[in-house]
Amino acid sequence: MQTLFSIACNRWDPEPDAVLQDEAITALEGGKVLLLPHLAFPLPQSEQGLLSPEFLGGHAKNVSLGPDGQIKHSAGADEQREALRHLMERFARQATTLVSSLFPRYAASLERARTSYRPAEIAGRAYSPIKDDTRLHVDAFPTRPMRGRRILRLFSNINPHGKPRIWRVGEPFEDMAQKILPRVREPIVLKNWVLAAVRATHGVRSPYDNLMLGLHDQAKLDDAYQKNAPQAEVSFPAQSTWLCFTDRVMHAAMAGQFVLEQTFHLDVAAMAAPERAPINVLEKMAGRKLA
Repeated sequence: MQTLFSIACNRWDPEPDAVLQDEAITALEGGKVLLLPHLAFPLPQSEQGLLSPEFLGGHAKNVSLGPDGQIKHSAGADEQREALRHLMERFARQATTLVSSLFPRYAASLERARTSYRPAEIAGRAYSPIKDDTRLHVDAFPTRPMRGRRILRLFSNINPHGKPRIWRVGEPFEDMAQKILPRVREPIVLKNWVLAAVRATHGVRSPYDNLMLGLHDQAKLDDAYQKNAPQAEVSFPAQSTWLCFTDRVMHAAMAGQFVLEQTFHLDVAAMAAPERAPINVLEKMAGRKLA
């Protein structure tokens, strides 16, 4: 399976030529994972002590930094939590610069969302199937309706011991949806309004959000699909960076520790090929408007 598109880049503020920009956006929107094998996010000596799972609070999967600068699910002394916040804020700024430089047509519509720090080893952690990110899935937010907007995520492996981050990457979105969509059952419309009214969701879920959540859940729950669906293992080396539209790429994180991740939201209209957006693919399959 041709899952990766590599970019020879070692700067967070690159100046790619038009040819590379066109090739990169075609690969990204076509469902590939863009790998920047030589782009590291170095930590100064003063931050090396933050490379420990002890800074992950409670049973959370990751430390989270909101675009408002509020940090959640972190542990440690106040000065350590503040140092971690500064580290994550710096990563968020550099990630935004990188994506805006590689894809200038996205820059005006690019919304910076949450930043995550994942210091725990993912292999061996026990979750219910729906919350288990070692199972193939596309991303969908249960509490934050997207109404068709894209989910773009950028990752950087900052593992200090040279260990890679291991993913499985699955089949194209269209192929997965053909198999899984017939099993998805949409809730009654009233339920979407009730969830929004009690603030269980940030706004009313659209039919698109319901279908994406259904695809996410049904794929994770299907043991036969997880075992038999076309897929390839991908290794992201320490000190490398990669990004993809995680609402389109079927992916599962199998192993690895110490990863930074930046989420962006993007309007479909900003895409070079909006027909490749999941909402347009699903509307064509469903024969109706979904948002």
